[in-house]
Amino acid sequence: MTISKEPLPALSRRSVVAAAGVVSLAATLAACGESEDSYDSAPADKKAPDEAEAPAGAGGAALAKTSEIPVGGGKIFKKEGVVVTQPTEGEFKAFSNRCTHKQCPVTSVEGGTINCPCHGSKFSIADGSVKASPAPKPLPAAEITVEGDSITLA
Repeated sequence: MTISKEPLPALSRRSVVAAAGVVSLAATLAACGESEDSYDSAPADKKAPDEAEAPAGAGGAALAKTSEIPVGGGKIFKKEGVVVTQPTEGEFKAFSNRCTHKQCPVTSVEGGTINCPCHGSKFSIADGSVKASPAPKPLPAAEITVEGDSITLA
């Protein structure tokens, strides 16, 4: 085996910038991919069609006191897979906490909407309808029971 003594060609600035662009693009595409591993759940395409959209909470589980849900806002229950809102005084609603676009979990309830950080979808706290896309359909409703000052999953 012979080893060449010729010098390696120097990298041009253009090739270094192009390589950095390719790496950035790959990272961006990976972040927007189908896998939701960073959200502690199976990807939407690995779930049954109804399971991908339905809340994961167990029936009968105590969620909160009514006083913990702000009027005109709501609270996210990550473990139970639901968002409970109070659009008007004394009216409580519940929805899946998974965005209907890419199944990312929603992370905030403010300004009258339930908000997904992944691609900017927003949903109404009153009925789960889409207020800002790219979500293709409303958040699925979840069944809750309000007895006295206690809210539980139905």
